[in-house]
Amino acid sequence: MSDAGNDSDCDAPDCADSGSMDFLDKYLTVWILGAMVAGVGLGYIAPSVTGPIQRYHLVEIGLILMMYPPLAKVNYGQLPTVFRNYKVLGLSLVQNWLIGPTVMFALALVFFSGLVPGLPARPEFFLGLVFIGMARCIAMVLVWNDLAEGSAEYAAGLVAFNSVFQIFTYGVYIWFFALFMPGLLGLEGLAAGIEAFGITPMQVFQAIAVFLGIPFAAGILSRVVGTRRKGVEWYEETFVPTISPVTLIALLFTVIVMFAMQGERIVGTPSDVLLIAVPLTIYFVAPFFVSFGMGREIGADYSTTTAIGFTAASNNFELAIAVAVAVFGVGSGVAFTTVVGPLIEVPVLLALVNVALYLQRKFDWRGYTTGSLEEPTGQPTEGGN
Repeated sequence: MSDAGNDSDCDAPDCADSGSMDFLDKYLTVWILGAMVAGVGLGYIAPSVTGPIQRYHLVEIGLILMMYPPLAKVNYGQLPTVFRNYKVLGLSLVQNWLIGPTVMFALALVFFSGLVPGLPARPEFFLGLVFIGMARCIAMVLVWNDLAEGSAEYAAGLVAFNSVFQIFTYGVYIWFFALFMPGLLGLEGLAAGIEAFGITPMQVFQAIAVFLGIPFAAGILSRVVGTRRKGVEWYEETFVPTISPVTLIALLFTVIVMFAMQGERIVGTPSDVLLIAVPLTIYFVAPFFVSFGMGREIGADYSTTTAIGFTAASNNFELAIAVAVAVFGVGSGVAFTTVVGPLIEVPVLLALVNVALYLQRKFDWRGYTTGSLEEPTGQPTEGGN
């Protein structure tokens, strides 16, 4: 991605030059909002378009294409350093597998359990939120992190780390938060229709293999072949800038086809979309700021802190949608809720990209070196604002 704007007096290593923003980056918000409107309009005017979208796997193709450039940028030789940083990995583990699921479960209870006066019980929306909250990030986080100039190496490492963890825990987490906890709280009705739920580690593995494994393999192959044949300088300065626009183009394409699939229902039941959007927005925003603050607290540099923040704030909506459709059917309220997830995530995470770039300029990052993959420069190891 192009370097983001910065104040002229910012001389920290993570700061960048605003003059280098290209046309796509500068008007990114406009393009994505336009893609959302186009997708909803297409789905509403021509609802039959969902047939070819599903038949030709256009959403999956778009996701894979948009993740390829960020993964091709990764210097995979630095990943061992990433995995040796137990402080950062431990922080990510706590954020993704303790804080994130608990926050989503709490939001689902508040909004859709019927416990709060004025908010009737909506079991299908409750279960949809649980399915989303338990599916931790593997996909679009790479794009948001890339747009915000976070560490590609840490984002890739944390995503891989969480993906492996997810294979063995997703079914357990669904059981615990969708079946066990509602029963413990005397809210058994919230799990109506899910008693037969079952998902195997292999099913989760297959989803991860498609949405993460393919672009990961392509990224590794590109770097290995490119650097060996043309050299590191050519790869970093010629090849990477050439493929970078693919991310945004594929992102816009994915947004259009994804929104088109639910265009008719979004227009037909906007109140449901808005109702689901409230807890989802809180869910995306709160963990980001908490994680960003925790990253600063452990002394992480901007690129590492940003990777931590977006890893905690994003989710694996592909897996959530796939499981909801498999268990309840494509026309169910649970499936609808999981589809609303990415519809809200796209604009909210895009806004958080701008927030991250603002915090990059606002804070003095000198001395924040935890997680840094750069060679030491002699700067102090402790720092503050």
